[in-house]
Amino acid sequence: MPDSADITEVEEPDPADGSVLVEGVLLGICGTDVEIAAGDFGSGRRGAERMVLGHESLGRVLTAPPKSGFVPGDLVAGVVRRPDPEPCPACARGDWDFCRNGRYTERGIKEADGYGAQQWRVDPYFAVKVPPELGRLGVLTEPASILTKAWDQVDQVGARSWFEPEHVLVTGAGPIGLLAALIAQQRGYVVHVLDRATDGPKPQLVEDLGGEYLTDLKDLDVVPDVVIEATGNGQLVLDCAGLLGPGGIMCLTGISPGTEPIEAPMDPLTRQLVVRNAAIVGSVNAGKRHYAQAIDVLAAADAHWLDRLITRTVPLTKWPEALQKGPADIKVVVDLQS
Repeated sequence: MPDSADITEVEEPDPADGSVLVEGVLLGICGTDVEIAAGDFGSGRRGAERMVLGHESLGRVLTAPPKSGFVPGDLVAGVVRRPDPEPCPACARGDWDFCRNGRYTERGIKEADGYGAQQWRVDPYFAVKVPPELGRLGVLTEPASILTKAWDQVDQVGARSWFEPEHVLVTGAGPIGLLAALIAQQRGYVVHVLDRATDGPKPQLVEDLGGEYLTDLKDLDVVPDVVIEATGNGQLVLDCAGLLGPGGIMCLTGISPGTEPIEAPMDPLTRQLVVRNAAIVGSVNAGKRHYAQAIDVLAAADAHWLDRLITRTVPLTKWPEALQKGPADIKVVVDLQS
């Protein structure tokens, strides 16, 4: 319900959640958490009055069963989505991020408590080991997994024909957009990032990747082969779709809470997309393999650059403050041990 964000005592972690007991270290906050706290999205366990928030996790293993692959002291991140109980054909083959019947659950989002607690449990299968050298940067594992899946979708669509992208446009320089740009840079693409911010850390972060930072789409002087859209703004989606070149691909990763209708000249846009063999694909959440890919991306990145994405750390005792985004904030995290 609205304005219900609080800190409270909860019961010991339910053994049914998994055999690995974890000490919470950090919790990342994103727009989804803000919407849930405002009562606009999400659902807790059936019959429960409250839900433990948090899906961007970093924890340290306290206990784990033999042959689980984990030992006390390991850093871990928890996978968010769980397959539906039937399961549907997609969930049955491990592609629960493509669940067909909507009966999946998500830690901290849909019908399951999240990782925003000083202790939580997780099944070994849904735990991802974080290399110790990543340290607190492991809290970026889940958001990075969103982008490794998005790039996976781009690759799969691109494989329909010859596909060697050069120019990538990323719209939005929040955590998702910047991680999308990071992956593009690691792949050797020319990166262009569009955002409204004219000051703060975003322009320099893009520049340090070797990318071009834009505040007006009209300043883009190339035809993008790939667009990673991370704002969810309907008008911007249409504008970018119209920029795609032959065989171009746009992957939508952002969702806007806006409900205002927009005027769209769909007939000429449709003609352009068809004639150019362009494609638009949506991507949400991530499968287990995308978490492993996310670890690889983070491990290969400049640690100082990644660390600058975390612009504010809030103690657990004041965690609702993390829901209030400041003008210079990129990624806000909650310190679960303070």
